[in-house]
Parts: sequence; C-alpha cells; structure tokens
Amino acid sequence: MSAVIRLDTRQRLDRAAGDVVFGLRRVTASYGGRPAVRHVSMDLREREITAIIGPSGCGKSTLLRCLNRMNDLVPEARVEGSIAYRGEDLYGRVDPVEVRRRIGMVFQRPNPFPKSIYDNVAFGARIAGLRPLDDVVEGALRRAALWDEVCHRLKASALSLSGGQQQRLCIARALAVEPEVLLMDEPCSALDPIATMRIEDLMRELRDDYTIVIVTHNMQQAARVSDRTAFFTVEDGAGVLVEFDRTDHVFTRPTDDRTENYVTGRVG
Repeated sequence: MSAVIRLDTRQRLDRAAGDVVFGLRRVTASYGGRPAVRHVSMDLREREITAIIGPSGCGKSTLLRCLNRMNDLVPEARVEGSIAYRGEDLYGRVDPVEVRRRIGMVFQRPNPFPKSIYDNVAFGARIAGLRPLDDVVEGALRRAALWDEVCHRLKASALSLSGGQQQRLCIARALAVEPEVLLMDEPCSALDPIATMRIEDLMRELRDDYTIVIVTHNMQQAARVSDRTAFFTVEDGAGVLVEFDRTDHVFTRPTDDRTENYVTGRVG
C-alpha cells in the first residue's frame, strides 16, 4: 500500500491556522453491525483544540479512534462514510501504521511502559529511525513540560513518576515521533486537580504547533481549553452530533435545546 503523503518542514510551517485537517462526511462507526456513532459530518481545523463532549455511550471515544484508524484493530469494527485527512482519504490506500505516527494518541489512563523514562520517550523514535535519540528525547520532554522534573533521572523507571507526570510522559512519547495531530481520550480523568491544570496548560501551549482533538466528560475543561466543541447525544442507541461550533457559542448561545439542557446540567 502507498503511504500517507509525507510533508516536509516547509510545507508544515506554511499551513495556516484554521485550515481543515479532518473532513468527516456522514461517518458511521459500528461494532458487530450495531452503530456506536451515526452520520457524523464536521471539519476539524489546523492548530485548534476541538473538544468532543456528551453523555456516556454517545460514541465520543469511538469517533476519536476513527481519526487514526485505531478501530482497525477491533475485528468487529466497521467505519462507513468518509474521513479526509488534509484532503487524502484516510481509509483509502494508505498505511495505517503511518497514519498512527502522523496522528498520535494519548489515552485515558497513563500507560507508561515498564522501562526507564528515557526508553519510554525513545521507544517510537527508535522504530521510526529518528536521530540523534538524546536530542529527540530531550525535545519531546521539553515540549511536554517535563524535562526540568526528570532530566537528572532519565534512567529511573517511568513507573516511579506521579500520575500527572506519567501522563505528561505519555504525551512526550507521542510527540517524540513528530506527529501532526494529537488525539486525547479523557487525558485528565484519572488525575487530581493540580495535575489536570498542568495538562490543560500544556494543551494550550501545544496548540501553537499541533492540532488537538480531546474527548472529555468534563464540560468545564472543554470550556477552558477548546476553540470548538462538538456535542453528541444518544438517539436510537447510537451517538449523533447535535451541535458543533465555537466553544463560547456552544456554552453561552447554543442553537439546539438539547445542547442547552446538557451544558446547563438539566440533562446528564
């Protein structure tokens, strides 16, 4: 199979904030023939943070995994409709491994490997052939706002870090392979308020260089960090997109009663 188009640094710098990164058209994702999310159409844009919110079971995480073909790893999963990534068919003749390198992911709970801090960050970079590794590791840890806390103990076990540090380590591990997009699936749900604040500050810093899509159950977090918000609800057993707009509009001037009821807490 042919790989996703490889863009050089000049092309990357020439991309303008607000350009469409993902174009979703009538996307339906199913497991065993049962839709988890149905007929989603929206555009996700360059160097913005997009939050996906909604009640449990509305397909938020399923949709997120469609964006880097993680659902390919689930035998009974099927994705219909179309997803374009920078104009290329994400589910066409592209290498899904390359897709996942370009579109990194951070999961709900920190999942460091039982290796040293250094080897955690270097893991993907070694596979990708990025050199010199010392520079790659330091750069990724700096971008994840973790370098100053761990630079003197890089050979220590990653499991010795606090929960918030482990999550920032996982972000550094994702950044080390030089992705263009960062997907984050409830990255703060297992963290205390102080660690959550640091991750939110980090997301705002990373927005200058990366497109970020975050699934969160925390509406206040979505309001604090995101530029645009997509609100999903459940209808006939599947998630549907109700409203997608600038975050301030979704939270203060929603156009759909279902959105207003959810963001004001009338409906959980």
